Amino acid sequence: IITKGAPDVIFKHCAKIDINQAQKQNEEMAQNALRVIAVAYKDISEENIKITEDLEKNLKFVGLIGMIDPPRPGVKEAIDTCKKAGIRTVMITGDHILTATAIAKEIGIIESKEDNVKHAITGEELDKLSDKQLEKTIKQYSVYARVTPEHKVRIVKAWQNTGAVVAMTGDGVNDSPALKKADIGIAMGKNGTDVAKNASDMILTDDNFVTIVEAIKEGRTIYDNIKKAIHFLIATNIGEIVTIFVGLILGLKTPLLAIQLLWINMVTDSFPAIALGLEQPEKEIMNRPPNKSNQGIFSDGLWSKIITEGIMIGMLTIVTFSIGIKYYGIEVARTMTFFALGTLELIHSFNIKSEQSIFKIGILENKYLIGSFILGTIVQTIVVIIPQLAKIFKLIPLNQTQWLITIAISLLPIPIMELQKRVNKIKLGKIIYVKKQEA
Repeated sequence: IITKGAPDVIFKHCAKIDINQAQKQNEEMAQNALRVIAVAYKDISEENIKITEDLEKNLKFVGLIGMIDPPRPGVKEAIDTCKKAGIRTVMITGDHILTATAIAKEIGIIESKEDNVKHAITGEELDKLSDKQLEKTIKQYSVYARVTPEHKVRIVKAWQNTGAVVAMTGDGVNDSPALKKADIGIAMGKNGTDVAKNASDMILTDDNFVTIVEAIKEGRTIYDNIKKAIHFLIATNIGEIVTIFVGLILGLKTPLLAIQLLWINMVTDSFPAIALGLEQPEKEIMNRPPNKSNQGIFSDGLWSKIITEGIMIGMLTIVTFSIGIKYYGIEVARTMTFFALGTLELIHSFNIKSEQSIFKIGILENKYLIGSFILGTIVQTIVVIIPQLAKIFKLIPLNQTQWLITIAISLLPIPIMELQKRVNKIKLGKIIYVKKQEA
């Protein structure tokens, strides 16, 4: 009979063994991040053997086998990125606690400078804790070793009860209950069982942890871009509402006709909004904490920003119209207003790119936004300067002075928003997300 298995289990079934010496060797190998298997045997003479639990007792100990399962390239860096992003990574494994701890230190799940703090717990120790006790102490541990499927479910529940959003990875049948219980169950696509895949919300096709981190980055980018597009569309529409509403309150003639407003909505709203939805990830996107699960898209003062910027666009448009009607008459005023409002919106799309200065993050990296700006400006200009089109929209040609006034006012959102961003930075302080920040 040849038996292999976890050393601490095999030792109990062996006769005439120096337990202390064997255990010392096991721990030494485990501390070097080796997965250790013990091997034992027993000679039997009977021909008709009955398979019972007693068959594997009084075994003769042979020795220990240590196997290295090195972390994949990039895992350590990916875990470091998770820390900066406010994502807590923990290890749940069936390995010996010393092996698991050694691997966790190697890849950065446990900080080596905190060796004097208890970071790991075994399934046996988990059994001694009530659900309430586990919930109170769950954040202390980054490694859960020698665990069963039941333990995995308890660990997921305990983390969820702290308010955390839990993502669980797994590949085996025994992982499926925890995958089902987690907020996001992630099964392995290559080595995962069908049971694990069916129980999960997502399948990782390359079985690589690094891909999960890249997916988080992509998800944050998509969410940011949706917010930017919404931010731009609502702010510019509020600008148009303010233009008409304030014009009526001030007793002015209608600044824009219906056909002119429809054209602006069609050309200068749609293209930049689509382009903002294709923005590249911001450099600091993985250096900030995740959004809370109950946090709405208009949280963090987005509504106030939208309203403020909408009022800014509207008032600059009214200023353009007021100058035009005072010095040049209603037709010129509407033409200046038509071009100014469209260009104001196109210019403002660059302010939406980031909370940081656009001169710091760069203006030219989004070719779609540049293209939408150029296309929108050309189309706006053509409508004004080509007589046949101008007649349709009830516009008239502008002279050099009128063009200069209109263009100068249209560029004002850039310095205004840059000043606002600067004031916000001084007022609120520069946010630095520390490496050890926890979700």
